[in-house]
This record gives sequence, structure tokens and C-alpha cells, in this order.
Amino acid sequence: MAHSLTYILTLLAAGIGLIVLLTTKYKAPAFFALFLACLVVGLGIGLPLSGVITTMKDGFGNILKSLGLIIVLGTTLGLLLEYTGSTTVMATYLIKKLSNKHAPWAMSLTGFIVGLPIFCDSGYIVLSGLNRSMARRTGIPITIMSVSLATGLYAVHCLIPPHPGASAAAATIGVDFGKLILIGIVVAIPAMIVGNLWAKYAGKKTIEHVTDEVFDIDDEHARLSLIKACLPVFVPIVLIGIKSFLTACAHTYPALTTFLLTLGDPVMALLIGVLLAFNCKRGWKKGELSKLLQEGAEKAGGILVIIGMGGAFGAILTSANIGAHFSQSLALGSMGIFFPFLLTSVLKTAQGSSTVAIITAASIMLPLLPALGLNTENGRLFCVLAMGGGSMMISHANDAYFWVIAKFSGLEMKTMLKVYSTATILMGTTTIIMVYILSKVL
Repeated sequence: MAHSLTYILTLLAAGIGLIVLLTTKYKAPAFFALFLACLVVGLGIGLPLSGVITTMKDGFGNILKSLGLIIVLGTTLGLLLEYTGSTTVMATYLIKKLSNKHAPWAMSLTGFIVGLPIFCDSGYIVLSGLNRSMARRTGIPITIMSVSLATGLYAVHCLIPPHPGASAAAATIGVDFGKLILIGIVVAIPAMIVGNLWAKYAGKKTIEHVTDEVFDIDDEHARLSLIKACLPVFVPIVLIGIKSFLTACAHTYPALTTFLLTLGDPVMALLIGVLLAFNCKRGWKKGELSKLLQEGAEKAGGILVIIGMGGAFGAILTSANIGAHFSQSLALGSMGIFFPFLLTSVLKTAQGSSTVAIITAASIMLPLLPALGLNTENGRLFCVLAMGGGSMMISHANDAYFWVIAKFSGLEMKTMLKVYSTATILMGTTTIIMVYILSKVL
């Protein structure tokens, strides 16, 4: 049965509206919100209930096949880096190398580096003690320090795998992970810089200061060398990056290329990172490592079910043939990368989760790529980065990360909205400008 564009858009709005309503007002888990949205849209386009379930299973399985191991290993690596104190060692090194005057830059860089393998909320919690200590020692308002750290973490969280939103979007759209990481870092750096500059400009007018005790790393963490602390982060990134640029050498050095391609597979690279992280702690106690690995797998499970259901929602939208309807009725070609950016921005602002926003947007964008002129290798890459920029804005009271920053820094709601929320708008805007420029250059 053929449906009009108006009918398809109404169904799509109903599905997205249901996700927003259930996750914000009723605090329902994103998994069940996406599940119900699949049923509403699937039945609405005329699929039988059995067909809806089959389509959901296919979409769920396909996305987990691409991302399951990556998310589990990435989550585990993050936990190991937290537990062994590697993040604290890296942060302390940067802070020692920069003067008190440049302490906000030290926190931004710390957030950026630590945020590569660790989720932004976890990274902020781990580094909050160090952040408050630096604010106390330097006399710099805690608002400046906190937002500098928060935006450094946020920049990479929204743009770079193995973070779940970027990873899921890359798998859905069909983007090489290595190129996304390398170009994503290039795009994330200006976003981090803008977040830092705004924090220093808007935060200097605030009066919040820290008066609690100074935070110091313990003796065990102090004994951990910087090289050991950094290897689990940088080795996987280098291996994945090398893999992306080996195609030209495949015929010249076939044996070497095959070996490096294997090591550069995201699953293998992250596994190597996990193994290197084991070496960041001496004398593991009996059962200690096993418990930590179990915790990593369990934490990843909660992420995977959301990503899987996002894939299911995408499969339902594909069945609705929404791409054909848009391409026939709207001049999407003139919007290019701005359409995925705006779509993801609306989703993020409405329901709060950057991950849910980019996963949902990727499902909608996939059939629209030809109409938008983005159905090329670079086009898909920039589409994912544009959605990443959209998933930055606007972080406010419906975002869990917003409250992590506020509670662990002791900042008031008014200050958070004025400094941090505005920073996310500027970061998202900077990101889409950078993506647009790169899309014209590359």
C-alpha cells in the first residue's frame, strides 16, 4: 500500500515524539521507548505484527554484529583506565606542565585525552576530585575549571568511536572507523577550544570557588609511569588509524599489510588496549580483575540493548521507504550536511541523550543519503560528523551529563545553563562549520 509523504512524516513524528515523551516525562528506558516506537511506525506503514517483529530482529542483530565486541571492549578499557589510575596520571602530567594561569587548558586537554576511551560522564566523575583540587590551588572559579573539563570530554564523546553514538552511526551509515577517528579528532579540537574559551569568558563573572581539601593521587598511582598510562589509549588509536591508510600498500607489501590490517581492526586494537591496561597495575588481587571485567561486560550490556534497538528502529524506517518519499517531495540536495545536523540537534535538545539522538538520526538518514548528495565515502563520513555536532546541542536539564557536572562541581542551575549549555551550542555550531569546510576541501 502506497502512503503519502504527509502520512509517513506524521508516523515518523509520532515515533520520535513517543521516544521523547517516554524517556523525558515518564523516565522510561530508551530501549523500551525505541521498542514501542518500532511497533507504532511498523504497524502504521501496514506491516503485519509478525513482519514488524522480524524486521526489528534483523535490524537489532545487524547492528550488534557490527558493534557488539567494540562496545564491550571499549567499555572495559575505560573501566580499567579508571581503576588503575591511568587517567589521573595523564591529567597530573598535563597540569604539571602548564602553569596555574593555564589550568583551564590543562583540564580541557585532560578531558579530551581521557575522553577518547572513556564516556564523558564516567570521565568527569573520575577527574572531578582533581578538578576541584586545581580550582582550589589556583583560585580560578570552579565554573571555569569544570566547564573546561566537561567540554573537553564532551567534544570527543559526541564525535569519535568507540563512544556508542558515533560507533552506531558509523556502522549504520557505513563509515570506516579509522577515518572517523582521525578526522573526528581534527573536528573535535576546535570544539574543545571553543568550549574552553567560552568557559573562561562566561565563567569569570561567577563567584563559585572551592573550599574543600586538596586532592592528591595515592602512592600506587604516583608510581605508574606516564608511558604505561598512555599506551592503552594511544596504541589502539594508532593501529586503527594505520589500517585506514593501508589500501595503497596492499600489493607492495601483502604480508605486512595483512598483519597490520588485522591489528588495526577495531576489535583487535581495543583488545590490545585492554591487555596493555592490565600492565597499569601491579599485583592484581585474586578475583579483582575478574570482577572488573564482569563489571565492564555488564555496563556494556545496557549500552548494547539501546544501540540494538536503535538498529531495529532504523530497519523499520527503511521498510517505510522514507528516503524515496523525501527525495521525491523535498529539495534535500540543497541542504547537504546541514540536514543531519539539524535533525540530530532537535532530537538531542528534545530528549537529552546524545547517544539516542545520533542513533535515531542515523536510522532516518541512511535512506536519505542519495537525495542529500552524501552517498559517497566522504559524504557518509561528513554525515556522521555532522550528526555528532548535532548531538552536542543543546545539553540542558534533560541530559544526565548536565547533572553529573552540576552535582560533582556544586554549580547552580542558572550557572550551568548560562555557561555550560551555551558552550554546547557554540561547540555544535563550531563542529558543523568545521565539517562544512572539510567537506569542501577533502
